[in-house]
Amino acid sequence: MYKNMPVIALEEHYFDRELAALPGYGAPPPIAKKLYDLDGERIEAMDRAGIDVQVLSHNAPSGQGLGADGSELIRRVNDRLAELCTRHPKRFFGFAALATADPDAAARELERCVKELGFKGAMLHGPTGIRFMDEPFFWPVFERAQALDVPIYLHPSYPMKAVADVYYADYAKAFPSILNAGWGFTVETATAAIRLILSGMFNKYPKTKIIVGHFGEGLPFLLWRIDQALSRPGQEGIKFREVFCNNFWLTCSGNFSTPALLCCMQELGMDRLMFSLDWPYVDNEDGMNWVKTLQINEADLRKFMYANAQRILNIP
Repeated sequence: MYKNMPVIALEEHYFDRELAALPGYGAPPPIAKKLYDLDGERIEAMDRAGIDVQVLSHNAPSGQGLGADGSELIRRVNDRLAELCTRHPKRFFGFAALATADPDAAARELERCVKELGFKGAMLHGPTGIRFMDEPFFWPVFERAQALDVPIYLHPSYPMKAVADVYYADYAKAFPSILNAGWGFTVETATAAIRLILSGMFNKYPKTKIIVGHFGEGLPFLLWRIDQALSRPGQEGIKFREVFCNNFWLTCSGNFSTPALLCCMQELGMDRLMFSLDWPYVDNEDGMNWVKTLQINEADLRKFMYANAQRILNIP
């Protein structure tokens, strides 16, 4: 609790041992230990910082790293996450992992996870192979999310190898974080969000809810310019800013910047902003200590810390 209000954090990661054992799913030992921890230190760390609820999602690349035969594995992964949530029903909720190489199976798994396991939506980690999720091939996932009235959380992924080689290879050895949270994650996730809007998916499924972390990966700061540029003559008409402000919600995960918060408040309003931490890549105390410095009114703080998440995720 903080100021007598519950605290919900909804970009909090874990490892499933079967999935994380596959090539390409590793993490450095200190982080991996925390990702595997589900019942012990994780809850103790939540208690120390005053975090009441974590909405758990599998670490990248999750189901986006699997081929078309990954559906049965992902089903087992989601079942085990549901068992964890059942053990701690007041502390943990789940975002489904989806093997999106088979979009129809992924849509069915999302429905199973929501209706049978009580999950609150799904998290997607970048492209499936080299294919972005805005392709109509993947739209069954968004169609089902709209029908179920649950959000899809767009989470960062590493840049594709071709992009990394051209854009970042010169500096990746000295500054490896340039490939991830230092810049690469921002570019990849913002690009995925822009492509979703440009694809026309929201025209067909106008009630689709998308969550983006890290205060929108810079998009709120650039929203006016992107919207103005995409409205110039000589191209298809699109109401970019309108779609972004109507269909996207943002969290502060791993970006505890008051100027960034103020920008997002001005562009989207407080009803679309939610607290998150990005555990275990960010310490719980870092986020909570930042919150204690905010000079916003109590009603807005309640929306930010828990009420918006309760409403969007249907958390009791």
